[in-house]
Amino acid sequence: MNLDAVRTFVAAVDAGQFQDAAAALSITQQAVSKRIAALEKDLGVRLFTRTPRGIALTVDGQTFLPHARELLRAEARADASVRPGRRALRVDVHSRRTAPAVLLQDFHRAHPRIELDVVTLDADVHAAMAAVEAGTVDATFHAVTVTARHLPAAISATRVIDEHHDLLVGPRHALANARTVTPAQLAEHRIWMPGMAPGTEWAAYYDELAAAFGLTIDLVGPVFGNEALLAEIADSAQLATLAGERTRYLWPDSYDLRRIPVRDPAPVYPMSLIWRDDNPHPALRALREHLDSRRVPAPDAEVWLPPWG
Repeated sequence: MNLDAVRTFVAAVDAGQFQDAAAALSITQQAVSKRIAALEKDLGVRLFTRTPRGIALTVDGQTFLPHARELLRAEARADASVRPGRRALRVDVHSRRTAPAVLLQDFHRAHPRIELDVVTLDADVHAAMAAVEAGTVDATFHAVTVTARHLPAAISATRVIDEHHDLLVGPRHALANARTVTPAQLAEHRIWMPGMAPGTEWAAYYDELAAAFGLTIDLVGPVFGNEALLAEIADSAQLATLAGERTRYLWPDSYDLRRIPVRDPAPVYPMSLIWRDDNPHPALRALREHLDSRRVPAPDAEVWLPPWG
């Protein structure tokens, strides 16, 4: 099967018209039509029908599309296997505010010649792992709630981040002037974390944390974004929330918000770097070594981890 024809087929699907596909591939519209015709002859089926707005996939075309995309991904992986380092290392940090983004920026400072493509997949650990497995990203950071033997065969994960928590409160909150707080103290206060999606690894973590220390974690309320959340907390004498120690938030000075470390014991959110075993990108090894060198686990007596941590 001609991969140029397969690539042209996928480009035509994504563009919706042969003319736009031709522009994307820097070839003529006639060349697109010839490649599609040759592919249809090779497969013995029609892949497209003409519509007033352009083209539409036939049933056979819809069936072939995911396999065509996988063929192109396999081609890309094969090409990368003999040309390591040719492209930027693509890493998912889930959010640019949190510890993985902070550590990846630290890696960039230490290795400025390594090209990075930093992305934020809107995905839980299962979807992010599937993206790594498919080659959409080279690596991702997530809490892994299963043991290594339950990971997909091609996937590896190693714990690289032990993220401590800060309590975030406004100036009128009862704990506003504390230097540190304990999980036991938090049991007396409402922890507001609206919009946490059930079934995600972070929801599993906070369920375990609440059960371990008798916390009240309130998920009620619409999500208007971090800025609105910070404004609500700054104006309240009852509301508080938990934030990762290295999570980056900005707010006006007038809010007078307080970040108070949670200690004795310190709850730790464990995050792993997840990658494919057969990924040859040299920057991936450099990233793993950098993260390993930066991780300094606290003594077990001083921290709390979920059962799967």
